[in-house]
Amino acid sequence: MALAINVSLSSSGISSSSFPSSELKVSQIGSLRLSDRINVSAASLSFSGKRSSVKPLNVQSITKESMVSQAASMVASEVTEKLDVVEVEDFEELAKRLENASPLEIMDKALEKFGNDIAIAFSGAEDVALIEYAHLTGRPYRVFSLDTGRLNPETYRLFDTVEKHYGIRIEYMFPDAVEVQALVRNKGLFSFYEDGHQECCRIRKVRPLRRALKGLRAWITGQRKDQSPGTRSEIPVVQIDPVFEGLDGGAGSLVKWNPVANVEGNDVWNFLRTMDVPVNTLHAAGYVSIGCEPCTRAVLPGQHEREGRWWWEDAKAKECGLHKGNIKENNNGNATANVNGTSTVADIFKSENVVNLSRQGIENLMKLENRKEAWIVVLYAPWCPFCQAMEASFDELADKLAGNGVKVAKFRADGDQKEFAKRDLQLGSFPTILVFSKNSSRPIKYPSEKRDVDSLTSFLNLVR
Repeated sequence: MALAINVSLSSSGISSSSFPSSELKVSQIGSLRLSDRINVSAASLSFSGKRSSVKPLNVQSITKESMVSQAASMVASEVTEKLDVVEVEDFEELAKRLENASPLEIMDKALEKFGNDIAIAFSGAEDVALIEYAHLTGRPYRVFSLDTGRLNPETYRLFDTVEKHYGIRIEYMFPDAVEVQALVRNKGLFSFYEDGHQECCRIRKVRPLRRALKGLRAWITGQRKDQSPGTRSEIPVVQIDPVFEGLDGGAGSLVKWNPVANVEGNDVWNFLRTMDVPVNTLHAAGYVSIGCEPCTRAVLPGQHEREGRWWWEDAKAKECGLHKGNIKENNNGNATANVNGTSTVADIFKSENVVNLSRQGIENLMKLENRKEAWIVVLYAPWCPFCQAMEASFDELADKLAGNGVKVAKFRADGDQKEFAKRDLQLGSFPTILVFSKNSSRPIKYPSEKRDVDSLTSFLNLVR
């Protein structure tokens, strides 16, 4: 008698028509759907009914049911091992194939692959474009948002408008009330201005996000490479989430899609205007990157969009924890933003009229009490996106002032020079601009964040 076993693998697991009472599941990463079936037929598993004259030693009698169970388990185990290894490689390959794809194509692929196990993360800013792309695919989609309790009124109004515009219900996630109460009672309402935003963000954003993602196998974000050159310049369009876990638990159990990773901010806004998509009214007031009300402000000419977030902190700390995987570690185990503040990044402010000051040079400049010329000096770090954003205006200022009795200079104040710059040069964050007038020994710190040529020139004329 020949025994045939047919085992079919689907997205829900392994089933066998030979034993309907037992259901074997295969662990998965994401909701992987395999089109191919694995068949174990009589050709591969055939047990003859003939008797053998030699009986194996120490072998228990084997029933038909046990043989079926063992064979199915062997197949399931082998397939599971292959799935666990292949899936990560598949998403890396998929990211390469979709690198030049449009956001709409990437969104369609994400929704097709994960169905109801994926959701769009909506912050109430220009990432409303993600919802429009999902709507255009014609596929069903889910949207969730983190209500920290400290969002702008304009953001709450946008949530309501978006729900009505698309006929959806946003799935709101809230922080744990006990944790928020403990933080506020112990440290006050604005402790983040004193000891950094990470603790507050961890309670109000990261932990609620973690809970939301535990019910999903994939999520969709509005990250773009040009949003933060220090932390987001290398994000792929799809990846295994390096930080959070999904429905199945464990490393590699959550997939992260970034459909607009390769799109520039101006193109996102052209799309929003063309499609007449509802947007946050704060954008019209100069807000570009929008988060919680106490930690968000409008940006000024010459500033990078992320400079409107947590402006009292260094540029490389401009992630709240939702995309912590963007922050890499250097050899000392310290968190950095893709670069570690050393010479691995190309220098900036390259005009021939910008003087490059060494430590000795700026110390000598500080000692002079009667200078022949006034000096304007920028304390900078080349990896800082806010320094990069003002490079063009500062170079233009240098060219404009050449031969007019004012020297324009730069001093790299990160790395080993940072403590010196904090102690002796009033460095608070990058960039810091100082004016050394002719008759003052102490430099005057430029107090504004308007770094366009006209603003800098006006201040220089007042103090030089």
